[in-house]
Amino acid sequence: MNDWWEPEVSVDLAHQADALWRALTYLSVAQLHLRSNLLAVDCVDVPDVKARPSGHWGTVPGTAWALAHAGLAAGCHIGTQIVPVLGAGHAGVVQRALAWMTGDIAKMDARYSRDADGLAALAASFPDGDALGSEVHPELPAGAYMGGWLGGAFAFAQGMALDSPNRVVVPIIGDGECETPSTAASWLAHRVLADIRVLPIVHLNGHRMGSPSLLGAMSDEQVSAYAVGLGWDPVIVEVGSGPGLDEHAEFHRVLVAGVEATARRAHRVVFLRCVKGWSGPVGAHKTPLTDLAGDPSQLAALRAWLTSYRPSELFDADAQPVGALASALDAIDIGSALPVPPTLPPPVPATGRGFATAVTAVLRAHAATGAFRIFSPDELRSNRLGDLQAEAWAHEVLAEEVLLGWAAGWTATGRRGLIVSYEAFAPLLLTGLVGQLKQRRLIKHALPSINLLLTSYGWHNVYSHGDPSLITALLGTGDPAVHVFTPADSNRAAAALDDALRSTGRVNVIVAGKHTTVNYPQEIADEERHRGLAVWHHLSDPGEPDLTLVCAGDLAAAVVTDAVVGIRVRSGRRVRVVNVHDLRALTDPDLHHYVGTHAAVLIVTLGHPAAIWGLLGGGLHRDVDVIGWAEPPFPMPQDKLAAHAQLDVTGVTSAAETLLARRKR
Repeated sequence: MNDWWEPEVSVDLAHQADALWRALTYLSVAQLHLRSNLLAVDCVDVPDVKARPSGHWGTVPGTAWALAHAGLAAGCHIGTQIVPVLGAGHAGVVQRALAWMTGDIAKMDARYSRDADGLAALAASFPDGDALGSEVHPELPAGAYMGGWLGGAFAFAQGMALDSPNRVVVPIIGDGECETPSTAASWLAHRVLADIRVLPIVHLNGHRMGSPSLLGAMSDEQVSAYAVGLGWDPVIVEVGSGPGLDEHAEFHRVLVAGVEATARRAHRVVFLRCVKGWSGPVGAHKTPLTDLAGDPSQLAALRAWLTSYRPSELFDADAQPVGALASALDAIDIGSALPVPPTLPPPVPATGRGFATAVTAVLRAHAATGAFRIFSPDELRSNRLGDLQAEAWAHEVLAEEVLLGWAAGWTATGRRGLIVSYEAFAPLLLTGLVGQLKQRRLIKHALPSINLLLTSYGWHNVYSHGDPSLITALLGTGDPAVHVFTPADSNRAAAALDDALRSTGRVNVIVAGKHTTVNYPQEIADEERHRGLAVWHHLSDPGEPDLTLVCAGDLAAAVVTDAVVGIRVRSGRRVRVVNVHDLRALTDPDLHHYVGTHAAVLIVTLGHPAAIWGLLGGGLHRDVDVIGWAEPPFPMPQDKLAAHAQLDVTGVTSAAETLLARRKR
């Protein structure tokens, strides 16, 4: 376990590491507490401090240490690209400090120039800087994973590292994060992915937020046994006693040796053991000095704290780096995995031969171009896609959050992917998907979409497996990047999947039943794909309708098809049928062109009616009703479940007659 190569570390490099760490930590403390006079810290007075300091201090020293050394290790030109990934969103203050020194933040906003004025602006804007905020930002160094999705950074780093033999991804994760299901499962799930190079740095500072962490309470022997049991080769380095140049030299040796070992496909992990908040008020999670204007002792403590980093050795009067810090900034390389444009296959023609054949044809076409992956729980065979299990580009592990992390990291490098799952499991992905929506709004270049195929849903499952709440919640965000496809048959499901895989900048959810056998007329399928909906003329009366039946999903299409003739005969009214392929189409202000100008509208959906009402937003000022998933009070057969939710011919007919009767009054 201890036979790694240990490079020689020069005195200059140790000085550079120490200067860079002090600068990052100093600038972080300054951002948390000051709004002016950032360089003459021994003269800091009440006008210079923030009335209400806010932010997170505890993670700063260890995060700054790991980032400084990752950048310097990359700058040693060891033949491998090193890409650090920050796991803690609260580490944004350190990221801002680094990005100010490298000039990356000035590229986003010229106010944060690399001079005294820019530094003052950086501190004054924290934590509420417009378009920047206080958390980790994806447009800044080490920010590929934004951090709002707690525990996902490890899996995200694994996804980034897939098929990247010249890249070692270094996720910096906290011991609190190691208690989350996502991180805990990622250690074991690493075995599923062949030929990936990830070197985790676990920031073992002993605390989650306010209370002691489980991992931090373990002895070195217990931590090592935990890692070894999961198949990882651990190295534990304790820092913070000085910190002195010897500690920097030791950590640099360990990190470079770890990169070298990881590049050779070893599973190495570095545990950075330290005290939370060392070099300042130890143990504090958030900003420790909160009454600087009213408490002279706190103001004196802040002066002493800032002075301890010896800023005069780091910056001149105009905030320009000097000495070892200047040479460190010249040497570091904070790598990033820049996305590359994907190669797309020719259009995939419809097969008309059922779900498995149609969907598999699309997936194989995209896989043939390279840079494509499927991520699934242990359900590919159950989902009628068992022929893909043996493919090198299909990965199965029973941990939804890990699958999403892989997909997010994979697509963050410009490559395309798909998560295949059950509707019942999908709500586990909500936090991560919302985090991805938030993150991708901030990225200038559109990445390949996050795609989710739900092949089995509540209507076909047992009592415990019916839960369409993921779709309801995603649509409830109001984010136009969310698209929910409800294809009526397998040909349309394959087309929706093909379109989703070609798209960028979106979160696409495709709800497609694996049991569907019927195929509806294809002549209007292209209109459905491009507009999100279309009139089904073969089921509709000509002219302006009195009643419009809108179906969204295969079961909805089937029951509307079975019910429409009876409704027409019983009511004697003109009836139109509209099929919705993409639920986003229900937000179209020109929806009346499809449903009619004055018709009553009955919408039949697979999911919660509340999701549809939210999309309509009062846009249809007429008689409207929605039929959809209704939570059953107890287990019941499918036909009784459909009757309970009115998703059968009797229920749809009754709802239609009620709407028409209301129009007469």
